[in-house]
Amino acid sequence: MPLKAGIVGLPNVGKSTLFNALTAAKALAANYPFATKEPNVGMITVPDERITKLSELVKPQKVQPTTVEIVDIAGLIKGASQGEGLGNQFLANIREVDAIVHVVRCFDDDNVVHVDGSIDPVRDKEIIDTELSLKDLENLEKREEKLKKSSKSGDKEEAKRLETVQAIIAHIQGGHPARTFVIESTLQEELMAELYLLTAKPVLYVCNVDENSVVNGNAHTAAFKQLVANEQAEVILISAAIEADIAELEDYEEKLEFVKEMGLTEPGVNRVIRSCYTLLKLITYFTAGEKEVRAWTIKQDTKAPGAAGVIHTDFEKGFIRAEVIGYDTYVEHGSEAAVKSAGKMQIEGKEYVVKDGDVMHFLFNV
Repeated sequence: MPLKAGIVGLPNVGKSTLFNALTAAKALAANYPFATKEPNVGMITVPDERITKLSELVKPQKVQPTTVEIVDIAGLIKGASQGEGLGNQFLANIREVDAIVHVVRCFDDDNVVHVDGSIDPVRDKEIIDTELSLKDLENLEKREEKLKKSSKSGDKEEAKRLETVQAIIAHIQGGHPARTFVIESTLQEELMAELYLLTAKPVLYVCNVDENSVVNGNAHTAAFKQLVANEQAEVILISAAIEADIAELEDYEEKLEFVKEMGLTEPGVNRVIRSCYTLLKLITYFTAGEKEVRAWTIKQDTKAPGAAGVIHTDFEKGFIRAEVIGYDTYVEHGSEAAVKSAGKMQIEGKEYVVKDGDVMHFLFNV
């Protein structure tokens, strides 16, 4: 299953407009709450200048960049954890994603209604945080009751699990998301993975601003950044309306000119996509030949056989070794043959941890 990033936020903050720009799809973007009832799903190409450079050097018949799955999830309102609005549906959908792109509205526009009647991204974030936390506490308290019964038998491991669950409950009740809970043992790590807590998911904050605030922000974004300063989460400023206009342009040069006129160096969606990729703890390696230059997505810290298995399970089962060229080395020498002649190709075995940007060729036998 591909890893997914889910776009969340209150109704009418620009989630669907951002989704459309990210995917060049046409999800319903309307000026009323709950325009999105079923989650829209799209595959987005990860912008990476490295695959462009490799393609220029190799001149393959085909180029295949890497992608990430993005989900536009229904808007949430206060009381969602008790089923208000589309709360139950929202929470079920968010549980299925691996990371969260939390969109907050940081622009004033009387023509676009806000579900709570005024613009306050700090309040909006706290509403969603509260609803996710309440749902997590509900699930944690159920697990706590089960562990209280199972630990009565004297099982030390169950007692440690109970202690951890109670510590997480106290952490969340203190106003902190589960992702900031300090894990100190393998048992705690395994338990956290089992719990599927909503507030444990990594988060990227996207402040949706007007076109005059894209570069330097505004009072709303300043207040929001101050609020999340201790979360160690990335905050990106974009104008979903501008990104929608850019997405409508078909000519690449036109897009670049439009972006330049806005005082930007690239479309904001590029930064969002790359940040999603990082948020999901993904890296890219490449295969490069005359038929195809292709980017492959793997989790950080994946070893060579696991990376080979992304291409085909037989590659992993029968893995013998990997021929590896660092991206910078490949570009420096200009071709695989030149790298080999210079003695710069690495021969790696099963324990090799693949690095972001590696250009790889696998030898296998099945």
